[in-house]
Parts: sequence; structure tokens; C-alpha cells
Amino acid sequence: MLISVVIPTLNEEVNLLVTLRQLATHPDVELIVVDGGSTDRTAEIARQFTPFVFISLPGRARQMNMGARHATGDILLFLHADTFLLPGALEEVQRRIIADAAVGGAFDLQIDSRSRLCKFVAKVSSRRSRWLRLPYGDQGIFAWRQTFLELGGFPEIPIMEDIGFARKLRRAGRLAFIRSGLVTSGRRWEANGTIRTTLVNWWVTFLYMLHIPPAQLRRIYDNWLVSGKPRRDKSELIPPSERSVQERA
Repeated sequence: MLISVVIPTLNEEVNLLVTLRQLATHPDVELIVVDGGSTDRTAEIARQFTPFVFISLPGRARQMNMGARHATGDILLFLHADTFLLPGALEEVQRRIIADAAVGGAFDLQIDSRSRLCKFVAKVSSRRSRWLRLPYGDQGIFAWRQTFLELGGFPEIPIMEDIGFARKLRRAGRLAFIRSGLVTSGRRWEANGTIRTTLVNWWVTFLYMLHIPPAQLRRIYDNWLVSGKPRRDKSELIPPSERSVQERA
């Protein structure tokens, strides 16, 4: 059973190398990278691992939808460029989506950080996503390709496209949640602080549920976590190292 892994990118040359290396040797993977116009070596690095590298206008939802249109796999798995799959994760996706008679699903959140607070946040977030059946994009959302197409893909909005699609997916049927196998970079939590990042994520999600326009939510999010004053300068951020990912395996 072929899995199409779709990765949207924008200036991710540091993280992408590790992400693709974990996937390139898997026999049942169609690897698709959709770049939003990077000014670094992101597209060049991607072409070292897959011939399926496409360029689009920036916008994560737009990029993932484009990747899905070019995919031929039975299952679509959407990964952020700073999210890493551990050995056996893809096999577990194949097993669980069939065994659970699911239309799709996601992994529990696991943050690449030694912080106990980050580990606690990951556990709470995973329980929230299971309870509400609303995973975030950094949990590696997957779905049958036919189901994804029938649901119209990700809503092409500037933020909350993952929750927007997850709401459609949960209405379509059962979701499978996989406890381990995925690790996401802790760089956002490290840059802005764990508590601040978590509260902003929850607040923006809550406002989205109240139908606040996504463009306004994007401004709120950027004010607090991008345009605001992070605890560290962006140049100091260190993505999850290949060593730390291998240790977790």
C-alpha cells in the first residue's frame, strides 16, 4: 500500500535534510515536496531525495493541496518540514487506518525538547486532540486519498487550515490516533516560551471556532509569536538534531 508523504516548505534547508533522509529509503513511500518560493537551498535539497518537487505560491494549505493533487498513493500523510518520523511509523499508519476502519488520523504530539513543561504540554495536547478528534498539523495528519479529495482538501486560509480540515475529516468517520512515531521540532516553544506558545495556540483555535476571520487570526498569531519579542533571537534557534532523533528511535 503506497503512502504519499506531502511536505510543504518555505526556507527549511536546515530541517528538511533530516526529515527527508528518514523517508527516502522507505519502499512504500511517494515523497512529494511543495515549496512556497524559498530563497535558501530548500528546493535543491529536496531534489536530492525525490523527483517530485513542485513550486507554488506560499501558503501551507495551498501547498499541501497541490501536493495531494499530484499524489498517487492510497494514503496521504501531511508532514511539516520540521517534523520527523521514527522507524516503523509509516507501517503503523498503514496498519491502524485499516484495523480501525478509519478515514484518517494523526499521531500524538511529541516535542523534541528536554523540558518537562514541553513534555507535559505535548501530553495535554494529545489528549485534547483525541477527545475533540481535532489534531493539529504538527501531529502528522493522514487520510485516505479518496476521502481527502471528496472533502475538498485543506481550506485555503492563512491559518488554522489543519483544524479546518480535521473538522471535515471527523465528520466523515472514525479517526485513528497513533501514540508514538512522530517528533516535531521544539523551536517555536523554545523561541517564545512554552506557556506563551501554548496559550496563543489555544486562544487562536478558540477564536477560530467562534468564526473570527482567519486573516485576523493570522495577525494575532504573528503579533504574539512571530512579530513579538521572542526570548531568543531567531538566529539562535537550533532545530532538532539528527542525533537526537536517532536517540529516540
